[in-house]
Amino acid sequence: MNRERRARDATPDDIRRQALLAAAAASSKKAEDIVILDVGDIIAITDYFVIAGGANDRQVRTIVDEVERRLREDEGIGPIRVEGLDDARWVLMDYGDFFVHAFHVETRAYYELERLWSDAPRVPFEEAMPPGAVATST
Repeated sequence: MNRERRARDATPDDIRRQALLAAAAASSKKAEDIVILDVGDIIAITDYFVIAGGANDRQVRTIVDEVERRLREDEGIGPIRVEGLDDARWVLMDYGDFFVHAFHVETRAYYELERLWSDAPRVPFEEAMPPGAVATST
């Protein structure tokens, strides 16, 4: 796991919980095909990618707003930076220990991040998981 970027002494379990919470927040706004990739052993800049799709620009913005709101309210954290909100085709939310990628479905299909990072293990996530629940299997 990438220990240098870990803020506020967050443990690996804290970071996993936060990534799962981001995915649950996206799911609550009907994000499509949510995937969490454990990239910590592959790249040095972060531990997880949370990838979610929206059917249109408005839904992508709604997903981003909900992820930010839930992480701030439930975990007391905000993104270091957010990029791509102007056109909302690919919004990147950098939380340091994990990144949230909110894509317009057409843009997501073009870039295929899951294929690019296909050697990264997937973290189990059930889209119907209630808010605050944490998947326990790996």
